Amino acid sequence: MAEQKPSLKERVEQAIEEARGLLRADGGDCEVVEAENGVVKVRLTGGCAGCPFASITLRMRLEKIIKERVPEVKEVIRVE
Repeated sequence: MAEQKPSLKERVEQAIEEARGLLRADGGDCEVVEAENGVVKVRLTGGCAGCPFASITLRMRLEKIIKERVPEVKEVIRVE
């Protein structure tokens, strides 16, 4: 029987594990809300939720890591 390939969401979650340490060091975290058709929706939580640098963290850290590890991701969107 063939082994089932991890879903897009599972692969994205694996990719952001390394960024979680950085987020948690500042009292924050993130969760993958949805991942479909090359679009990933993430929710920043804890200290990251209200941080004025959250948009920078999203683009410069999370989006970069996700796109490097999961090339079919075209866009990462922050949701509340």
